[in-house]
Amino acid sequence: MEAIYKALCSDFYVNQKVSVKLDLPSTRETVLDLFERVRRAFPGMQSFRRYEEELALESDSSDIPHRWLAIRPGHIRSGVVNADTLEDAYGLHRCVLEVAPYFLSISSLDIEFVELLFGFDLHAAGNHDAIVAAALVCESPLGALLEIDGATPVDFQPLFGFRLGGVGQGMEAHFEVKTRRTPDEGKPDPISIYLTMRQFDPGGNVEDLPTVLTRLAAEGQRLVDSTLVPSLLTPIRSAIATMGG
Repeated sequence: MEAIYKALCSDFYVNQKVSVKLDLPSTRETVLDLFERVRRAFPGMQSFRRYEEELALESDSSDIPHRWLAIRPGHIRSGVVNADTLEDAYGLHRCVLEVAPYFLSISSLDIEFVELLFGFDLHAAGNHDAIVAAALVCESPLGALLEIDGATPVDFQPLFGFRLGGVGQGMEAHFEVKTRRTPDEGKPDPISIYLTMRQFDPGGNVEDLPTVLTRLAAEGQRLVDSTLVPSLLTPIRSAIATMGG
């Protein structure tokens, strides 16, 4: 299925987040040394930027795939947009897990959770909330909400979370649909569909973090193929086409 992910949406991306309990160091030498190490592995990541409470290293916005790495006091995040393969996307995340603990003095005791997000953007004009409501609930008992006289959906963003028993203690999966107000002119904003896999208290040693990524990726891919694509993405794509999006 992964070969057609990009064909199903406007943009496809895989993001990783490592949340820590103590603030990460932000000294000049520490951060620059980490970014330089990542840049050696991914030479296209040449742009160093500073935002409010965030330091970031990223590739040019026109690069495909686009890669980025960002450090905030409470977490380190990385992302790959429109990679040719999932393994290509995982490459940056695996590199971060392998080297960041040593540059940023991250201990296994310090890690709150590791998160892997699969994101699909679908550009759509019109009322995003009405599109999602029509796609997901029109044939269900909740569909009666769409028949209220004079009512127009203005906030329809379903979010479902599950603890995955038998897969790994502390692992959760969260499905989310994110709508946005579409501007009157210009390129429409996307409807975003997310699957977030989260492993709490991974424990063990920081050397085991790439194994945590492998486990999250395997279970995440299974849920994308078996649930997200047929139950969320495909119906919403169809509704966008039907409603003129």
